Amino acid sequence: MTAELTALCLAGLLQALTFLPFALLANMELGYKWTTGPRDEPPNQPLSTVPGRLQRALSNHFEGLILFTLAVVVVTLGGQSTGFTAAMAWIYLAARILYVPAYVLGWRPWRSAIWAAGFVATVAMLLAALV
Repeated sequence: MTAELTALCLAGLLQALTFLPFALLANMELGYKWTTGPRDEPPNQPLSTVPGRLQRALSNHFEGLILFTLAVVVVTLGGQSTGFTAAMAWIYLAARILYVPAYVLGWRPWRSAIWAAGFVATVAMLLAALV
């Protein structure tokens, strides 16, 4: 397996690991009656700070995973895997690992800088695949 595919696999596992504390906290706050129901109506109360931030970090990672997955697929199927693209994949993964605590703990402006590192690494992979 290429380094890029390994990083993608680990990014997927990170997403699953991020979901667990969010789901636990959201269930504790909103109650199982609401979280297991059809959610036709919004909850009676908004999520507090930490579960709200975890939810937003989770959503942001889903968005980032789309572009990163595209980059990994293009690099891998195009036979363009290099040391550079592997390094960019690891930078993306490291950025995503740091992003969760940065978001939950409210690190400003570092959260945005960490997000930008992952985004730039992903775009660099896409550009490298064209060369």
